[in-house]
Parts: sequence; structure tokens; C-alpha cells
Amino acid sequence: MRHVMRLSFIAATLVLLAAPQSFAQTGVKDEVLKDWTGIKDTMLKIASAMPEDKFGFKATPPQRSYGEQLLHIAGANVNFLKPIGGKVPVPALDLKATSKAEVLKALEASFDYGTALINEQSDETMMQKVKVPFIGESTKPRVFYFLSGHAWDVYGQLAVYLRLSGLVPPASQRP
Repeated sequence: MRHVMRLSFIAATLVLLAAPQSFAQTGVKDEVLKDWTGIKDTMLKIASAMPEDKFGFKATPPQRSYGEQLLHIAGANVNFLKPIGGKVPVPALDLKATSKAEVLKALEASFDYGTALINEQSDETMMQKVKVPFIGESTKPRVFYFLSGHAWDVYGQLAVYLRLSGLVPPASQRP
């Protein structure tokens, strides 16, 4: 068993040493930015998948409508990112928007705000801690990953809304 563990360690070390130089130079900021822009793209695709006339659709009466779910993400993004601070102004979102265009504009603005905040950082400043409601004291990447997880949770709900409306979510569509 010890022999297998030693060989595994040696193999892992060789893989890391043989890694391309660009991989070794990727920092925290770049990784967070890559994941943040990925979730933005995913959320804009699912947001766009629902036709305008169904943006008020609710799976059941007490739930948020499709558009309200997307505005919930936008509002959470902005509110949880404010403590990070930055030179970029906090976007003014219309969280009462009802048209598809207005909702998509708010959603995109919330993700663009996060992108701008990331771009103001260095790897060192990304590791600074900030105090965020509901999360507590956390590093900046943790805030972005919390929000990404939140967006994925709502994505799952939106996928159900699309299915109940007779539509296929973008991630489930065949090329």
C-alpha cells in the first residue's frame, strides 16, 4: 500500500512539473474571472430561452415568476458584491422590471459589475477578507463562488419553469 501511495505521489509531482508554463501562471483572479464569466453566459442563455410572453410564468402561485427569479439573482449579485468595494459604480437595477429586455439588462449589469470588480483586483487583493451579509467574513473568491452556487440553484428552478412551459433548457438541447 505504501508503495502505491509513493508511486501516486511521484506521478502527481511529475504531472505538475510537466504542466505548461501558462497553467502554472494562472492565478486566483484569472480562475475566478473565468468561472464568473462562465456562469454569466449560462444564466443569460437560460434567461433568453423563455419567450417574452411567459416571463411572468410561475410554477405555482406562491413562487416567483421566471422574470422575478432572474431579478433575484441580479439583486443578490449586486448586494453581496458591494462589500468588495471598487472604483466601478454600483449599478442601479430595476428589480421591479417585468419585460424580458429589462430583466436581461438587470441580470447582465449585475454580472458585469462583478466582472469589473474582479478586473480591479490582483491575486493578492483577491485574497483579502470582506464582511458580507449571510456569509460573514470571507475572501473575495468565496463571495463569487457563493454567488455562482446561488445562480446554479436558481438555474435548476428555471430549467423546471422552462420544462413546464414546454421548452428545453439550453444545457439540455442537442446540437
